[in-house]
Amino acid sequence: MADLLNQIIPDVVARSDQLWQAFWQTIQMVGISGAISLVLGIPFGVLLFTTKEGGILQNRAVNFILGKICDFFRSIPFILLAILLLGMSRLIVGTGIGVTGAIIPLLFGTIPFLGRQTESALAEVPAGLIEAAQSMGSSPWEIVWRVYLREAVPGITRGVTITIVSLINFTAVAGTIGAGGLGNFAVMYGHSKHLPQITWTVILIIVILVSLVQWTGSVIAKKAAH
Repeated sequence: MADLLNQIIPDVVARSDQLWQAFWQTIQMVGISGAISLVLGIPFGVLLFTTKEGGILQNRAVNFILGKICDFFRSIPFILLAILLLGMSRLIVGTGIGVTGAIIPLLFGTIPFLGRQTESALAEVPAGLIEAAQSMGSSPWEIVWRVYLREAVPGITRGVTITIVSLINFTAVAGTIGAGGLGNFAVMYGHSKHLPQITWTVILIIVILVSLVQWTGSVIAKKAAH
């Protein structure tokens, strides 16, 4: 097998150690940023939905502020957002490069995105279920936990899947400005040194990663659907 790969993609085999390191850096960025985004992004989306006009926690001021923050960060192309937040990364984590330096811009890119995805998922919950819960005396937070989040699991799962796919793409972009990972590997060797085998190998790896995430998300969403 090694001989066959050496015949087909010798440039990649010669840099297999760097490729493995880049792959692991991408997994770290996706894993750390994805986990934090889940913890913060879903509650963010819940607040966006429940504080809007007619929501069970209606608060126009809070909803307006959260909505504008969300729209502001979502409207900035990620590569510009990463450059904009270099100073913040240095301040918070002590560096603006590498896996650690990429976490802050990745979070600012994915939390608002997941927030909107969660908001859309909660909007799919039938209004009749909410009315029934209110008629039984459930408090707003009981409705959030027992009705909204429980009924919206398939939609939230789809939102999380889309967010992780976007996060994988973000890590590739972050690699072009010093974050490491597969994006950095493709630019450093595939583009700068004119080694197309490396570029296509990185593309194939990213396609496989995205496909695995989408397949997993679809399976979980189907099992969670009533």
